[in-house]
Amino acid sequence: MTLSELYLTLLIGGTVLLASIAAARTAHRVGLPSLLLFLAVGVIAGEDGLGLEFDDAQLAQALGTAALGIILVEGGLTTQWSNIRRLLAPAGVLATAGVAVSVVVTAAGAHWLLGMDWHLALLLGAIVSSTDAAAVFAVLRALPLPQKLTGLVEAESGFNDAPTIILVLVFSTTTDLPGPAPLLGNLLYQLAVGGTLGVLIGRLGVAALRHIALPATGLYPLATVGFGIIAFAAAGAVNASGIIAAYLAGLVLGNAKLPHRAATRSFAEGAGWLAQIGLFVMLGLLVDPSELPSAILPALVIGLVLLLAARPISVLACLLPFRVPRREQAFISWAGLRGAVPIVLATFPIVAGVTGAHDVLNIVFVLVVLFTLIQGPTLPAVARRLGLTRKGALREIQVETAPLDVLDADLLTVTIPPGSRLHGVAVFELRLPPPAVVTLIVRDGTTLVPDHDTVLRASDELLLITTPGTREAAERRLRAIGRRGKLARWLGEHGAPEPERAPTARTE
Repeated sequence: MTLSELYLTLLIGGTVLLASIAAARTAHRVGLPSLLLFLAVGVIAGEDGLGLEFDDAQLAQALGTAALGIILVEGGLTTQWSNIRRLLAPAGVLATAGVAVSVVVTAAGAHWLLGMDWHLALLLGAIVSSTDAAAVFAVLRALPLPQKLTGLVEAESGFNDAPTIILVLVFSTTTDLPGPAPLLGNLLYQLAVGGTLGVLIGRLGVAALRHIALPATGLYPLATVGFGIIAFAAAGAVNASGIIAAYLAGLVLGNAKLPHRAATRSFAEGAGWLAQIGLFVMLGLLVDPSELPSAILPALVIGLVLLLAARPISVLACLLPFRVPRREQAFISWAGLRGAVPIVLATFPIVAGVTGAHDVLNIVFVLVVLFTLIQGPTLPAVARRLGLTRKGALREIQVETAPLDVLDADLLTVTIPPGSRLHGVAVFELRLPPPAVVTLIVRDGTTLVPDHDTVLRASDELLLITTPGTREAAERRLRAIGRRGKLARWLGEHGAPEPERAPTARTE
């Protein structure tokens, strides 16, 4: 590639990225899932639109799988463990047995209503049976729903990609239907090894980030996401589920008390958005719009079977032992959003050379577009109709362990030594330059929050919050009072540093 070609590629890529960001804003304002407009950007930029050619299914499969890994890491990092820890059992059943039920029911509909042979019908059923994590995270987190309900759907969407990928790979690489024993063994191996690697690498990342001081704040988000990517790649390297490993590693890292969690969360969300934009635009480029009209009727049939039969039956069968209320089951059935995952999975049989695979891709693409239009915008109304919306619901606050760099603030610690003139001075008499403030005092092993009239004592440890612009003035004021008392200014003491003398108040 020449330098001019590189510039042209970057120009096109940057333009597509900005167009996708504008599309996301438009989608948010009109209440549509952004993935639809991302797909539209790809279709418009494609060979039937602006003329960009992209028909490499194998490259799309590789890039799509990598993007899904990033999306799952971001999903884990932004999921609260407290919201899903009690939901692992029902979510796990939905993600395994629920997928199996959905595959069989959908395949039966495709076989009897569309005349597909059983092999291709099962392949299609496996492709569309996974709910999409990116779509679920984007839509449900904007709704004021009970945390238990949101957590269950999110956990299912994070877990069910692995069983679905296993089924798609099996049906794509063999023409004979495998027995249940090999399928179950493969599933258990992928989930067990992938889950173990995800948790172990997540914990390794937590230990490393707690004990290694990095030279710049921006390196913490990179390192955190990097551990998630390592988990994804390590599991894939041993033929285990990289998807489940990425999600669990992100979950462990995101729920640990690590430094700079706010910056990490923001970086992960940005990386997740970039992965979603790139993924959906690429998938929009991959399809041929001229072939889509013939796929509309089959997509409607399969989508209706999935929405009205396969999904409700699987939810009812799997959640019956957990006594989930019927109205929540109804919402979970309707909230089984499809997105990038089915389209990416539809590239697997193309790469494997399965007969009719291109038709399956077109059906899946149209199904995702049509039923995202049906399900996504109607979810708020369905939640209200079922009485699940919490009026005036408040989002949980995010408590950070080290947010001072984000707030552009400095933390000062001051120890008052014996003999210091700070002894006996009230907090209000310090007259610190605003916005510097004494936030905490440690006295005789106990902590207290000072008020206006709290009197300082020798051996007190003070914690002050200030800004970089006022830090030097605050330190000067503390030194001045430590030397000459609260009338230091009248006595001509301004707290200038004196390296040759031992300071009476130590700041850090």
